[in-house]
Amino acid sequence: MASAGLRQELTCTICLSIYTDPVSLRCGHNFCLGCIENVMCTQEGSGLYTCPMCRKRFSNRPGLQRNRKLRNIVECFNSNQGIDSRIYCTYCFNSPVPATKSCLLCEASFCDFHLREHSKSEEHVLTEPTTSWRNKKCSKHKKLLEFYCIKDAACICVTCSVAGEHRGHQKEPLNEAYEKKKKRLRDVLQKLTTKREEAKKRVQSLQEHRRGMPEKAAGVTGRITTQIRNIREKLDKLEKKVLSDITRQQEQALLTISKVIQQLEKENNQLTRKICHVEELCSMTDPFTVLQERESNRADFCGAEKVPAGEDLDEGLISVSLYTGLADIMHDVKSQLYMQVPSDILLDINTAHNNVIVSDDLKTVSYSRINQQRAETPERFTDTPQVLSTRSFSSGRHYWEVEFVEYAHWFVGVCYASMERGGDHSLIGKNNKSWSLCKIGKYLSVKHNSIRTKLRHCISFNGIGILLDYKAGRLTFYELCDPIKHLYTFTTTFTEPLHAAFWLNRNRSHLGVVMIMRCNKHKSGVPSNYQGPGKGTGSDAGL
Repeated sequence: MASAGLRQELTCTICLSIYTDPVSLRCGHNFCLGCIENVMCTQEGSGLYTCPMCRKRFSNRPGLQRNRKLRNIVECFNSNQGIDSRIYCTYCFNSPVPATKSCLLCEASFCDFHLREHSKSEEHVLTEPTTSWRNKKCSKHKKLLEFYCIKDAACICVTCSVAGEHRGHQKEPLNEAYEKKKKRLRDVLQKLTTKREEAKKRVQSLQEHRRGMPEKAAGVTGRITTQIRNIREKLDKLEKKVLSDITRQQEQALLTISKVIQQLEKENNQLTRKICHVEELCSMTDPFTVLQERESNRADFCGAEKVPAGEDLDEGLISVSLYTGLADIMHDVKSQLYMQVPSDILLDINTAHNNVIVSDDLKTVSYSRINQQRAETPERFTDTPQVLSTRSFSSGRHYWEVEFVEYAHWFVGVCYASMERGGDHSLIGKNNKSWSLCKIGKYLSVKHNSIRTKLRHCISFNGIGILLDYKAGRLTFYELCDPIKHLYTFTTTFTEPLHAAFWLNRNRSHLGVVMIMRCNKHKSGVPSNYQGPGKGTGSDAGL
């Protein structure tokens, strides 16, 4: 009963037989391609086309969309029912003999015997055995499709090319167009295959990264535990916090990696499906089916390139968190930390712009409109209110903090001593010799070689931690809030010693901004020897 019901669903309402090359009208009804073509031909004279099933009217001859899903169901049904779908010789009446060729002009199929008697004229075009005559001929002129219109991407006959709607269009012989499209499809197949292999390698890499993550986290945990063993009584609370941060980063990293793997596996499945489809087209021998396939199989997947790299444990952030909790006992554990903490970051008065005030202890800087009238030196900035540190860094890992007493515009970062000291490109971040974190208004961005990257984060705290790993080529900025937040990491190869660099300018609503460079934890505030910024008005020149 089920088979009978399925047969009824797969029966063309015109020929009352199982669908042959099923197509669909816009109204959703399906017919054999040859059957509906014959119906449309009989309706041409009236100028009005209707669906044989629902009688829906079409002002123009409706396009026919091949129903591949229905065709697959028909083929599966025929296979299960033992129906022979082979094409037989038209002239073998006594016993059916499989055809070896079909003639598009005669609309007949021939076995080897009758093929010898068939006309060898060029008008008689032989193809692989077929019963679909209509899609091999022009529906308007009833002539063989011999050319391919490049402009309209359609197979056309001679009349269409000379006097029809394709007149004057660039065209090429059908076989040439067929070979070109097959070549394009093979190129697409190659690109898709390469994409799939890249996706597989990416998945394998991420899986290895995921497997190694617990071991790496355990190593960091062990190192931290060893560092605080001798001061356990004072650090029980800090130890729990640091280990909790490690676990949180591990879980976040594993979750991110798992999501990336899922995304890549999804893309991999999509690539596999497209590859199967393109392989099916490449295996077809009928040029008409291949050429009439809409050419949308481009290798335009770029999801693998757009997938972010797997997250890792931020050992710098872990070390910074530990450092802020060890302010009172830093002298006991400083040698064991991830980074080296300079005893002081002192400002080089010889580099300070004349609108920059440097405190007597060389640890505080502010902006003033009043020219300080310092002596000219080759190191001094002449066009940008900047100052550098006296100390340079050419190896190791180093960490320092910058505290801002008032919100304003500021840049902090590092630069080579060879950076220009005058002109527009002397601003840190505006050349290839400096890297900076910038605050303009409430928003943050990073800058290098005049390329600015905006950060989504809005700063909510007046402290920045800077971690420099010279050998690894990493410069990382953190916001000193609770918990400490990672802002951005530059990754590059440093080739010269680096100096800490600071740019600041007057806020539009305040007299100035104070930067305090510090390496030891202390209460927020301006040092007692700070005299305050100069009065007057300022500008944002140099941004």
